[in-house]
Amino acid sequence: MKKYNFNAGPSILPREVIEATASACLEFEGSGLSLMEISHRAKNFQPVVDEAVALFKELLQIPEGYSVLFLGGGASLEFCMVPYNLLEKKAAYLNTGAWASKAEKEARLFGEVVEVASSKDRNFTYIPKGFTIPTDADYLHITSNNTIYGTELREDLDSPIPVVADMSSDIFSRPVDVSKYGLIYGGAQKNLSMAGEDAFVITKEGLWYEANPHMPNPIDIASFSKESGLQYATVDRADYIRNYLSELKKYHFHDTSKNSPFTKVSN
Repeated sequence: MKKYNFNAGPSILPREVIEATASACLEFEGSGLSLMEISHRAKNFQPVVDEAVALFKELLQIPEGYSVLFLGGGASLEFCMVPYNLLEKKAAYLNTGAWASKAEKEARLFGEVVEVASSKDRNFTYIPKGFTIPTDADYLHITSNNTIYGTELREDLDSPIPVVADMSSDIFSRPVDVSKYGLIYGGAQKNLSMAGEDAFVITKEGLWYEANPHMPNPIDIASFSKESGLQYATVDRADYIRNYLSELKKYHFHDTSKNSPFTKVSN
């Protein structure tokens, strides 16, 4: 009988994905090398990355003008990458749980942060409504799904400023209007890959201001965008994502009924 792990972190992968990746670990597509032995810049590996990006764009119906990057460090590193790259004047944060609180804490290291609303008063058991988004803030940060407390933002917000969303635990569980976001990020292990894997970033081109000359290259989004996120990539991640999305594509992704396999992913 198939076992399911409901602990924090790893997602349950389709058997087909595990078998395909296991096979590639022995020999990658007739190259004579293991998936773990080839360069992420190798010519025969580039199509893997290209397909993973194409599937992201197809399944989420990502409009023109957005880039998809696969980065190292996980979503926790994104907590500081976002303000480091985006926060010039001040940032707005919606505090709806443990991970939202962590993201807000990191942002405060980089500048002024306005907490537009919080559900901490009732142990994060609800999503605040009716809050005002400051129009002079550089961006509004939200955490779309709060796994510890069981709350979720199920609709895409209308905002006068760019919305930055941590969608680690509910990406691909429902259709998303990507055009309403300046940036979507998350740890891939929740819904897309194995535990400990890295982050995906869907970013609107031109959102990032010119990089600070003193900004460390490993967290410079502008630099990653120019290199398609390949400076520090690990080859197994893109292969896992490519295979997983290939399996998801076989289903009706935009079926929002309760029986949809995508609705079941993060419930």
